[in-house]
Amino acid sequence: MTDTILVLTEDTLAPVDIEHLLALHEGEELAYRVLVPADSDRPLLPTIVDNLGLGEIKEALQRLRGKEPSVTEAKVTAHDRLAASLAEFVAVGRQAEGSVVEDDPLPALKAAVEAGDVREIAVVTYPHAWLDTFHKDWASRAREDLQVPVLHLYSGTSELG
Repeated sequence: MTDTILVLTEDTLAPVDIEHLLALHEGEELAYRVLVPADSDRPLLPTIVDNLGLGEIKEALQRLRGKEPSVTEAKVTAHDRLAASLAEFVAVGRQAEGSVVEDDPLPALKAAVEAGDVREIAVVTYPHAWLDTFHKDWASRAREDLQVPVLHLYSGTSELG
């Protein structure tokens, strides 16, 4: 049975993200499973801190006004991100499968680990100042709850979270 690398991402995986994921296990035949949350319920304070830290004043103001995507919009966006991420694996000659999961991806991660064959989890996100600092990000939460190694990569870079 082939070991699986579970990849949790908040956005479409960039070619450089795929390159970094594959380089972690060069020469090994592994299965990749991508999970993309349908994120329609972002926490207010951490999101605003991230927006302001990135100079996204307009986005911070929209968030303050309660402008979040509807559940339907969030699911459509997540499906688009998943399809594009799977296409990036295909573009480098690797197969991957995936699914869209709920806002909080931890139950889906836990279910996948309990089902077996998950060697490790790779979480690919943008830096989130508040969540990363206070260890409330997905990777930190997964490390606390699951019995597999968890690697946190920042999207589009070689930086570790």
